Amino acid sequence: MTTLTVTSKGQVTLKKELLQHLGVKPGQKIEVDPMPGGQLAVRAVRQEGGWEDVFGILAGETDKVATIEEMNEAIAKGWAGLK
Repeated sequence: MTTLTVTSKGQVTLKKELLQHLGVKPGQKIEVDPMPGGQLAVRAVRQEGGWEDVFGILAGETDKVATIEEMNEAIAKGWAGLK
């Protein structure tokens, strides 16, 4: 069990190993829910999104243009566990 100290402003800093356990990195968020008996439930906020959010993410990062055949070959190799 880890003991944390509350500051005069009512703030608590989570230790590095607790943040690692939650899988939280700087700039990410956590949720805290009050529970019965004076307890809190803490969990990492998971980002939600769909395919639309990743379209174009690599645009302008390379000059190479892959053909459909090259993409299909890369996909097949990936599924087969090949590089």
